[in-house]
Amino acid sequence: MDTKTFDAVVIGAGPGGYVAAIRLAQLGKKTALVEKESLGGVCLNWGCIPSKALIAVANLVDEMRGAADRGIIADQPRIDVEKLRAFKNEVVKKLVGGVGTLEKGNGVEVLRGAGRFVAPNAIEVKGEKGEWRVEAPAFIVATGARTIQIPGFEFDGKDVWSAREAVDLPEIPKHLVVIGGGIIGLELGSTYARLGSKVTVVEALPQLLTGIDPEAVRVVQKNLRQREVAVHVSAKAKGLDRGKDGLAVRIEVDGKEQAIPCDKVLVAVGMRPDASGLGLDAVGVKIGPKGFVEVNERYQTSVPSIYCVGDLSGPPLLAHKASKEGEIAAEAIAGKKSVRDWVAMPAAIFTEPEVASVGLSEEEARKAGYEPVVGKFGFGALGRAIAIDHTDGFVKVVGDKGSGLLLGATIVGPEASDLIAEAALALEMGAYLEDVALTVHAHPTLPEALMEACKAALGEAIHALNRPERPRKADARAAAQA
Repeated sequence: MDTKTFDAVVIGAGPGGYVAAIRLAQLGKKTALVEKESLGGVCLNWGCIPSKALIAVANLVDEMRGAADRGIIADQPRIDVEKLRAFKNEVVKKLVGGVGTLEKGNGVEVLRGAGRFVAPNAIEVKGEKGEWRVEAPAFIVATGARTIQIPGFEFDGKDVWSAREAVDLPEIPKHLVVIGGGIIGLELGSTYARLGSKVTVVEALPQLLTGIDPEAVRVVQKNLRQREVAVHVSAKAKGLDRGKDGLAVRIEVDGKEQAIPCDKVLVAVGMRPDASGLGLDAVGVKIGPKGFVEVNERYQTSVPSIYCVGDLSGPPLLAHKASKEGEIAAEAIAGKKSVRDWVAMPAAIFTEPEVASVGLSEEEARKAGYEPVVGKFGFGALGRAIAIDHTDGFVKVVGDKGSGLLLGATIVGPEASDLIAEAALALEMGAYLEDVALTVHAHPTLPEALMEACKAALGEAIHALNRPERPRKADARAAAQA
């Protein structure tokens, strides 16, 4: 077995790992990147990117179906599944190839194979083209998470799909049952509904999108009803029957069982951290009871030479969080004083309409000791939203009544995933409600809704009725600076 020596080694080439490897190389470290599958990890290959390619097409189909209301007469759109799959694959291929080019351009050596720790400063990599002992004074583990399976619904790639099969688009089933009403289940379920499938969602908890502002969830549920998507909450998936007439999912609701006939089943009940085969426990890395590796603010584990970033280091399981953590760990290894110091981590859900949030909700703000004040502005009153015929949803901001400090925002509506960036920047800069309210926004645009919501929180809304007892901006800022 040949021995290779580096300054730093990254295991896992997803959004956390490939970014960490690039940053290490930029900082002058001789770096290796170990990956047993494709560069880009789950996100680029069968998660974020391919699902958003399919969602974009589903949105286009939606626009075409509703175009007659705006004077555009077109035939009912038909979907060529093979061409759609080829488009999605080309999107993935381009981005994965781009990652490879960036690694090579930065001087990172990519080792194809599975890595396992044999010492705190060494791993063994086994791949189709060879085996190596790889030594380094520092390692970053970024192996992400894997899909959770549930008894009776084991993935077979034929009748029972994981997200991996769903984004591969083997077909558009006549009736798809989605087990799991979280982010993945609703993103993919609503996509297939817009592509032509009859969709039924089965969720074990009392609410879809658990943890999301219930008012925002209601907007998404309204859209699902309009698309005739059947939703069962507080429902348990009991089993899958395979008969001569096809499949049937047995569920239990309020103590009563019922069967839902279908063609395919998508199981999307979440992800769990994936440290399988790494040998972390053998070298003394501490792993918590839920399977997440314990790290400090520099993403260093209990073994000083080993760092961990991304889904494996703890929630929220977000690609952009993993990338940021990869940069921090790389900079820490290079001797920089980088730590986990962000104010808030934005999140986006690509349902129809989209949902995005950053910072504290009203309830979280109250628990944190603030006296929250809320400002809200509906897209139904926004010129640009009306002009593009996407008026469902709203922007809601949360501030501190005493100081006027902006604490958080929730957006449900058109382009929410893009609009949340302004709120995230405002939070990172320590902005006040007044700061956003006084910033002139181009008209007519969707971001005006954030400005209007902040004005509403201050009691100064122009295009909405004001509610009493809002913080006086001048007095609030003076009090905060005192």
